[in-house]
Amino acid sequence: MFDFLKNHPFAVEAFFESSLVLTFAVPKEQLQHLIPECLELDTFQDQWAFVAAAMVQTQDLRPKGFPKLMGNNFFLIGYRVFVRYRSNTGKKLRGLYILKSETDKKKMELMGNLFTHYNYSTTDILQTEKENVKEIQSVKSNFKISISKKEDTIPLPPDSPFADWKEARRFAGPLPFTFTYNKETQEVLIIEGVRQNWTPAPVEVVDYYFGFLDTLKLENPVLANAFIIKNIPYYWKKGKIEPWKQKEENFRAS
Repeated sequence: MFDFLKNHPFAVEAFFESSLVLTFAVPKEQLQHLIPECLELDTFQDQWAFVAAAMVQTQDLRPKGFPKLMGNNFFLIGYRVFVRYRSNTGKKLRGLYILKSETDKKKMELMGNLFTHYNYSTTDILQTEKENVKEIQSVKSNFKISISKKEDTIPLPPDSPFADWKEARRFAGPLPFTFTYNKETQEVLIIEGVRQNWTPAPVEVVDYYFGFLDTLKLENPVLANAFIIKNIPYYWKKGKIEPWKQKEENFRAS
């Protein structure tokens, strides 16, 4: 009865204290089955497709325009595929398709599942810092990552398909759009994010493990890049729904 509430019915704003994103490259054939028919993979050299793990420390999350004292602070974890979508007006949009979402607060799980299709679950998060290394881990979600806090010249991950960090930055999320697809109604929900002062900085990953990637049964995913941004005002516009016209266009073409 209230399914419309899940379609991002109002704009939301927040402050990103930090957003750490690790992006993994795999042959595109391995990710194709994970995205809906209305989307296509955003590829590199027509060979590599990308799945990312994002860890975001969010402050003052609230409906846009509401005072900060009504906001809430959460840690968010999201696993997303880099995709493209052609809108009904013919625009080619780069964005993300959500595979899984987690948070450290039950309140965020409840509110997130009321107003989005991202299927949040609550998990444990432990963050520690030791000398020049920061660790983020979760027992329940079975992941652990260690990053260097040094700000020296940072090399690309050894097996990255990118030639340099400039090339790698094209696949540093979050991207401007996030997409959800309703297969029954053949409608696409488009959520646009608006960001300020967005300058991703390369990060050296000391060690990592994500149990969720194992569930995708990917063959040897390669760490392609890792970026962090800090202290970013951010907001998401109200969701926009449009019909997917592929079947109609195919009918006219035939």
